[in-house]
Amino acid sequence: MSHSDGRQSGPGPRAERRRGAVTLRNRAIPTSTADQRLLDSRGRGDWKTKDSWRALRILSEFVEGFDTLADLPPAVSVFGSARSKPESPECRMAEQLGAALARAGYAVITGGGPGVMEAANRGASEAGGLSVGLGIELPFEQGINDWVDLAINFRYFFARKTMFVKYAQAFVVLPGGFGTMDELFEALTLVQTGKVTRFPVVLMGLDYWRGLIDWLQESMAAEGKVGPTDLELICLTDDVDEAVRHIVEAEAVLSAEQEAIREEAVARAAADQQAAEAATEGPGSERSGPRPAGQG
Repeated sequence: MSHSDGRQSGPGPRAERRRGAVTLRNRAIPTSTADQRLLDSRGRGDWKTKDSWRALRILSEFVEGFDTLADLPPAVSVFGSARSKPESPECRMAEQLGAALARAGYAVITGGGPGVMEAANRGASEAGGLSVGLGIELPFEQGINDWVDLAINFRYFFARKTMFVKYAQAFVVLPGGFGTMDELFEALTLVQTGKVTRFPVVLMGLDYWRGLIDWLQESMAAEGKVGPTDLELICLTDDVDEAVRHIVEAEAVLSAEQEAIREEAVARAAADQQAAEAATEGPGSERSGPRPAGQG
């Protein structure tokens, strides 16, 4: 299409997907994601030629994540729906939470998308904190929201989920859908099985989560499918200050326990050293000199 003065107009809005350092548009966008191609059993026949290369790509995602996030300050991962509207109660709560976490000295990690994630990133950024977004390749493009200071785009969900846990001191989960539930129950499973230690999990949105909590208590716990104390892993609140205080206090308890363990280890090592020195200085350890004449 040309203008009346002969200038050519640019193309209209185009579909776009970012895949690491690569930007794909229009017909260059593949019809499936990397996760789909990896997990689709129908393509198993080509595993010898393709999956070995995928393993290197997967490794590269871990290396990129570890290298980029290694110097991250203490952080909290915040989850919630990408579909929530900016004026929704959960988005307002997420923005307040992001700001409160930043003031408490935490970076805020989200999935980098819109909705609750964008609100939490915005709150952290406007409060002067570090705002992190861990994006994911999806069949529909979400993109990284404008309030993220540090962003990584992942192909594989499992690599991305590792970063959410590895570099966070806690999870805060606001109203969301399947992805939010996935992160919630993965975190609870990791804490329950001892894969992570003293990892606070906070649910925010009393009305939204009440039905789930009731079912966990009345069905899952009542039938013995989880232990009697497992539900105590969840802190349920609508109070931003209470949520942040719960995280700070849990971190303080863990730090005190770790310091006690270190002191006990030092004391035990000192005692073992003293015992070893005493054993070498005992009567049986002295060398006998030459015997006097006429003895023996």
